[in-house]
Order: sequence, then C-alpha cells, then structure tokens
Amino acid sequence: MLPDTPPPTVVDRRDRALRDLRVSVTDRCNFRCTYCMPREVFGPDHQFVERDELLTFEEITRIVAAFARAGVRKVRLTGGEPLVRRGVERLVAMIAGIGGITDIALTTNGSLLPARAQGLRDAGLRRITVSLDSVDEQVFSSMADVTIPLARVLEGIDAAAAAGFDSVKLNAVVKRGVNDDGLVELARYGRERGCIVRFIEYMDVGTTNGWRLDDVVPAHEIVRRIDAVFPLEALPANYPGEVASRYRYRDGGGEVGVVPSVTQPFCATCTRARLSAVGELYTCLFAARGDDLRHLLRTGASDRELDAAIRGTWQTRTDRYSELRSAGTADLPRVEMSYIGG
Repeated sequence: MLPDTPPPTVVDRRDRALRDLRVSVTDRCNFRCTYCMPREVFGPDHQFVERDELLTFEEITRIVAAFARAGVRKVRLTGGEPLVRRGVERLVAMIAGIGGITDIALTTNGSLLPARAQGLRDAGLRRITVSLDSVDEQVFSSMADVTIPLARVLEGIDAAAAAGFDSVKLNAVVKRGVNDDGLVELARYGRERGCIVRFIEYMDVGTTNGWRLDDVVPAHEIVRRIDAVFPLEALPANYPGEVASRYRYRDGGGEVGVVPSVTQPFCATCTRARLSAVGELYTCLFAARGDDLRHLLRTGASDRELDAAIRGTWQTRTDRYSELRSAGTADLPRVEMSYIGG
C-alpha cells in the first residue's frame, strides 16, 4: 500500500467506521470525582493495577499503529488521570511518529498541567481537554472531592493556552442540584479565555456513581439557560460522528457545545474504540468486557495477527447501549469510566 493511500475502511455490523481511538494509560487518578471515582469505592484500600500489568509505551505504540492500519486517524490519551503516568510526553512523541495518525489529544483534570503543558505540546500533542465542572470553589471541591484547589486547575488551563495547542476545551459533567446553577458562569469563563466549553449530560457509566435519570439536566435545557444570557445559534458538526452539538455565540464570543448522550443518543454514528490501561479493547463506553490485546502482544503475536484481532472485534460490533437505555439496563454490569476513560 502506498504511504498516502488510505487504508480500507473497517466497519461494524451497523456500518460504523473505525476512526477514533481512546487510550487509557493508567487507572489511577489524584481526584475522586463523585460521578467517576467515588471515594467510598476508590478509597485507600482500593487495589489499582500493578505496574507490570500496564501496557508499556512500546506496547501502546504498537497497538495504535495497528489501529492506524485499520483506519484510525485520531487518538486521545485518557486515564484515570493520564498525567500521573510518568513520562507520558514520551508516549505522545512515539504516537506522533506513527504514519496515518493526524491528531493526538489528551483529557486531564488539569492539576498537573502547570508544569507539563509545554512539554506535551513540544512532544506533538495537538489538542487538550480539561475537566472542569464548576468555577465555584465550593462546588468544584465537592464534585472533585480533593483538597487540590480550583486555582491550580485554572493555572493549568492558562498554561495550556500559553503552550500553543490547536485547541483547549473544557468538559463539564452537569448534575442537577449540584452544579447546574453555575452553567452560565462556566460558559462565561470559557468565553473570556477563548476555550470551548462542552457540557455533558450526567451518564450512567459504570455501576458505582449512583446515577439516576432525575439527576440528568437535558442538553436542550442547558442550551436554553446559556442562550438566555449569551444568545446562541446552532453550528454544523465538524466531522461525521462528532458527539457534541455545537453552538456559537451570536456576538462572536466563541463557541459552546453540549453532549446529549442520554437524551439524544449518538450510537448510530459512533466511531470510537477504547483501549484500557492493561490492553483490553472495548467497543462501547458501557461495555461489560473487553478483548485482551495485551495477551497477544506478550505471547509473540505478529502484526498480521494483531491487525486481524482488532478488525475482527470491530467488524462484529453491534453496541448501542444509549439507544437501548431503560429501566431494564440499569443493573447490567458495565466497566467503570476510570478504567477506560470517558
């Protein structure tokens, strides 16, 4: 195959192409966000993955290269908190050298960004997303459940802006009665700093966050609240399969978005695969189990065998959990978000 020839499209049983890969580099995090890693579950006695069970950077790079051969163009590094993994800048540089990968992004809680943002950019990271659920100190501390001050995260956002990334986005999980009264102030913060804010409907990821449908603030309500203060108009998607519904401020003050994963499922256009920190391939954020790619690597599988495993898993994919979400799915086993990233 010529270097500039696109690889054959790999599609699943619902005709969804494989285009995006999320890579968890660790299951550890220095926050205990109540909707992701509640402290009563992920406390001092929680057993995290042992270091030798984690994929090495070389193993991750080899798997990403196989996904690139299958058509993946965009890679996002996640966790847990990816910046608690030592030397992740080296991994960024390694992935940046893979032919076919055109975009590398990272999602972080921002607390370690002040000292790391420029190094990540220099290594080849193009985009960064910071999780920020509130700009109110008390609400932030309650949701993140840490003693790390909000100011450190805001400092990290400023450091990312100064580092020259193609984009700096902010993700906010919205939970009714917890942080939904601060939507406008968070939107204002993003406007003032040139950051796109993505408001995410509170999801039933995993089984430990106590999710209830009553806690979900629908995307249309989020848009309405912001529009009442900063008038909005809808924008088209940037690319097929984009999960956020986009809006721009009518006064030219930037952009905001909502991710309506509960009220307006986007299963039909999902192009994402997910790789856990121990090498399990998941084809849905709400999956119960993944396929073990680490075993293939550590038992001497060839690139051809690795390619076949990845393609085979995707081609048999039928996932559409969010479309099927109901009272009957509430008790189904699901992997925790901290294990495979958001």
